[in-house]
Amino acid sequence: MKNAAVGLRPHSGWTALVAVAVETGEPVVLWRERAHLVKIFNYSYRQPYHTAAKAPIEEGRAFIAQVKEEARTLAQGILRGVEARLREADYRLTGCGLLVASARALPGLEEILAAHPLIHTADGELFREALTQASGKCGLELLPVKEKELLARAAKVLRRKKETLLRQVTEVGKPVGSPWAQDEKFATLVAWLALAAGRNPGAAR
Repeated sequence: MKNAAVGLRPHSGWTALVAVAVETGEPVVLWRERAHLVKIFNYSYRQPYHTAAKAPIEEGRAFIAQVKEEARTLAQGILRGVEARLREADYRLTGCGLLVASARALPGLEEILAAHPLIHTADGELFREALTQASGKCGLELLPVKEKELLARAAKVLRRKKETLLRQVTEVGKPVGSPWAQDEKFATLVAWLALAAGRNPGAAR
């Protein structure tokens, strides 16, 4: 079986996901989807900390815990589904590239809910954490990459110019069709990096 990796660019309540293999030194897209990380895809569930801020503290805490547990379950199911799909095509899912923010560690819930910028940060971190945990549960080697460092890091590890990489991740999506926006391009690139890390541990870090 050939190795493959999945790249994830998460948002509040969903993630762009692209599964990639490398053939003759170039990335090949095996699967692409925009997967929901909440059971009810509406504002309340996609922005759980925003929702909690409008409720009494203990009610808000319970709601966040509920969304967090659902996100973890859904994230694991998503990765297991991709794993099974790829196995049928004779690919082994070995790694997971995850785009992360550059945020500092979050304080306690009361402090988060008292500061609107922290509420935004916490909403994003909840879903990134769910994907992080799911990758571990699925036995995947996780490669977290700060989004603002993605292009520079990829250029160094893959030994190609940034412009070349952007052109490649654009071209590779043409056979796949729409949507193929920055979400999918960046997910492809971080999956490619995860495969490079699998072949040469430490190189992509």
